[in-house]
Amino acid sequence: MKHLFALAAALILFSCDQDYTVGGLPIIEINTTQVIRPDEKVRGEMVILDDGKEVLSSSIGIEYRGSTSYRVSDKKSYSIETRIAGDDRAQILLGMPAESDWILMGHVFRATDPDNFYAYDPTLMHHYISYELARSMGQYASRCRWVELRVNGRYDGLYILMEKLKADPRRIDVGRPNGDSEPGITGGYILKIDKTAGDAPVGQPLEYYDNNWGDDAVYTSANSFRSHYDIYGDSMTIEPFRPPYHDQQWLETYFLYEHPGPAEMTYAQRQYIQGYINDFETALLTDDLSSSTRTYLDYIDLESFVDGFIMNELGGNIDAYRISTFLHKPRNGKLRFGPIWDFNIGYGRQGRVPWDDWICNYNDYVAQDAWMLPFWWDRFLDDPIFTSAVKTRWTQLRSDVLSDAAIFALINDTEDRLVQAGAIDRNYNRWKTDNGNTVNHADEVNFLRNYLEQRLAWMDSEIAGW
Repeated sequence: MKHLFALAAALILFSCDQDYTVGGLPIIEINTTQVIRPDEKVRGEMVILDDGKEVLSSSIGIEYRGSTSYRVSDKKSYSIETRIAGDDRAQILLGMPAESDWILMGHVFRATDPDNFYAYDPTLMHHYISYELARSMGQYASRCRWVELRVNGRYDGLYILMEKLKADPRRIDVGRPNGDSEPGITGGYILKIDKTAGDAPVGQPLEYYDNNWGDDAVYTSANSFRSHYDIYGDSMTIEPFRPPYHDQQWLETYFLYEHPGPAEMTYAQRQYIQGYINDFETALLTDDLSSSTRTYLDYIDLESFVDGFIMNELGGNIDAYRISTFLHKPRNGKLRFGPIWDFNIGYGRQGRVPWDDWICNYNDYVAQDAWMLPFWWDRFLDDPIFTSAVKTRWTQLRSDVLSDAAIFALINDTEDRLVQAGAIDRNYNRWKTDNGNTVNHADEVNFLRNYLEQRLAWMDSEIAGW
């Protein structure tokens, strides 16, 4: 009965208040009697409507997600977990492979100051386009579906329902380490170069999570390990795991244990993956790049690093390489880059690295950011074998899935779908300032097109010279 009520309420609200019409985007209706928090999932109910028909109803756990995005955005993103009888249970959502963990990505919009509102991704399209392109290249990236969202009867706007990145045969297919000896200990692992917001204290007042930025850098030996080398490739001499935002943090690179989680890993498994990363970094530093041999290629899957470089550079992803950066290692396999992640401040929306330079040159433009790039990418771009692989791959992709025609068709088709569904108008009618300021979506999509036209031409020219 409660699901029927939610269905009826959603149809009434969308058809009347939001000018919803059957044939538009799927609708997600979430209801909970508990206060949604950023530190712990609370119980709720979810109904998904597609073309006016209920296609799924499920109990869920729901929480706010994100670190910086949670604090700065009025439009929150959510993590959800589908459940049956209180336990997580895999569900097929809008045709995507069954799993229990999902994300409702909301896109950052800040309207607190009416005269200085901002949106990290005013097109709402950065994530979707990036992941679609990555999959067209043959790499796994989060599957996505456009939806409109209501939470407790409140219209929250246009969202992307997307797969949470995790170990799963249909997501990041790495398995898990088995035992403390080879071959079982060799994989699979998922690491992440990132902030540590997931380790913030639980149960604090909500105001705590708005202001305590120090939680982003609480690295410990339990949740992470540090590179033996600083961002210049010199041996680290300072003590690891110092208090957050200390005056030498910018020199450090930390790897978070994503899978297995910190509580699941044995001491031997920790030692193995730490040693593997150290051996790779040492080889990358010490290889003679003027010779014909490379020992660092014994440790990494070159194709995945090349593809990751291409997509992050094409997308102007300012968070790439230094935060929001996934790495994974299958059993008996080499370290792979990706999946790619977090493009909200990409596609020309950042002001730190010029559009006509490589994003991986971030360290040349930003002095002593708390999160800088590891030395890897300087070495890669100095290596003729790596740059030759990029050139070969870029040439192939530009004649196929990354051609101008393919990229702009994706943008145009996506824009047409969202606009014709009325979702853009509804979203920005919801997300505007008190004095009526909001985003001109058509202008922002044109900005995206213009950026890509220039970026593609520049990358063509630069890579041709390699």
